[in-house]
Amino acid sequence: MAEAERIIGTPDTPEPAGAGPEQSDAGTKAARDAGDTASAESSGDDASQAAAAERPRGRRRIAVLFGVALFAYALDLISKMIVVAKLEHHPPIEIIGDWLKFEAIRNAGAAFGFGEAFTVIFTVIAAAVIVVIARLARKLYSLPWAIALGLLLGGALGNLTDRIFRSPGVFEGAVVDFIAPKHFAVFNLADSAIVCGGILIVLLSFRGLDPDGTVHKD
Repeated sequence: MAEAERIIGTPDTPEPAGAGPEQSDAGTKAARDAGDTASAESSGDDASQAAAAERPRGRRRIAVLFGVALFAYALDLISKMIVVAKLEHHPPIEIIGDWLKFEAIRNAGAAFGFGEAFTVIFTVIAAAVIVVIARLARKLYSLPWAIALGLLLGGALGNLTDRIFRSPGVFEGAVVDFIAPKHFAVFNLADSAIVCGGILIVLLSFRGLDPDGTVHKD
């Protein structure tokens, strides 16, 4: 029997149903699709990781913005409280002879005493500036911009507090000014913070640095 099988030969084993060139092509396509899916998932993971890395960076910039604003606001508020308590209705204090004095002045106008007839308008403008800065903070990824906007925000809050809570009335209050250089308008620390923040923003704009951290060249 074994000799007969050796001579005649063993019949070929039939291939499984469906096996053949078509099945081989289908397997190759499936492997390719699986590779594409894995590549897409890998790209999605990389994008997610990049976004996750950007979020802490953005939060740090926002923290700097509000930290600078809080410092500027607190410094302005404390200085005004001291001026009202110790300097108002008293003779000016000479710091550098006639060139720099501390003199308590109530200012119903804008910074440096301009526009005393438009107190309510300046109050609305200050409130609008605060809202704009708060909205812009969501797209903030630049440290210099965070410092500049923090100075603006702190200064605007300092003078807005006077507009709301000081006499003669709500939204018409007079701002307390006390820094009096010779041949110049009397101002306060909030005005100084606003001016410094504005100058820094101008410099950043000239350098082409945007709040989101990108640099552009015209």
